[in-house]
Amino acid sequence: MSKITFIGIGVMGSSMAANLLKAGHEITVYTRTKAKAEKLLAQGAKWESSPAKASENAEIVISMVGYPRDVEEIYLGENGVLSALKSGSTIIDMTTSSPKLAQKIYQLAKEKGISALDAPVSGGDVGAKNAALAIMVGGDKDTYDKMLPVFEAMGKTICYFGAAGSGQYAKMSNQIAIASNMMGVCEAIAYAKKCGLNPQELLSVISTGAAGSWSLSNLAPRMLKGDFAPGFFIKHFVKDMKIALESAKEMNLNLPGLALAEKLYEELAQKGLENDGTQALLKYYDLQ
Repeated sequence: MSKITFIGIGVMGSSMAANLLKAGHEITVYTRTKAKAEKLLAQGAKWESSPAKASENAEIVISMVGYPRDVEEIYLGENGVLSALKSGSTIIDMTTSSPKLAQKIYQLAKEKGISALDAPVSGGDVGAKNAALAIMVGGDKDTYDKMLPVFEAMGKTICYFGAAGSGQYAKMSNQIAIASNMMGVCEAIAYAKKCGLNPQELLSVISTGAAGSWSLSNLAPRMLKGDFAPGFFIKHFVKDMKIALESAKEMNLNLPGLALAEKLYEELAQKGLENDGTQALLKYYDLQ
């Protein structure tokens, strides 16, 4: 079992850290608000007051925070992880973040004798709770092999994609697929309502056929119940789509479906819905 520091106890991070505790690892946590960690502390985790303090004795540091700027501050800031972590340790950023930042952190960590992986996840709050996340990993293959038991405590589908940044590129591909799919799910429901169909009955039929998807099976029922609580925040999805659009631009790749989805979600965020779950895209159509 390993001494693991987990940074970022949000909607998903709290469940991921809890699953590592269940697997028998010694867990230290850092989050800006200590109160968010109380449940984990009651289960046996320890808390420290800064990323540096939390990392002093760690063998592995895992982060799951909100934005690339948070990742950069946690690892490269004055009281950041790399200022305190010992040579021979491993850092794993599981935030959906910038591929270029992942490559920068990998290089700076390597200069200190520290291994680094970028390992963003998919599966939302449900996948995090059930240790059923899909985990996409970039970095050195030998580091991935060593960390595989740690990943297996949090996820079911774990894939190594290549050099540093590759995990983030894989996650961008995931978000691109979700973006257009979410528009399709919401438009199908909006259309069914306008036609006078029973949306519940419609979902029970089309989810079993070629239209079936994770979003249709898991998020559409929440939409119909008016449950827009975040499994994944709109504000974080907008962030992801902006990263994907930026990297696509760098590759001279036009992604019109992604661009439209980002525009619609940005409109919802500007209307004060940034803390709703991504299934709240249905509100865009209901407001018409």
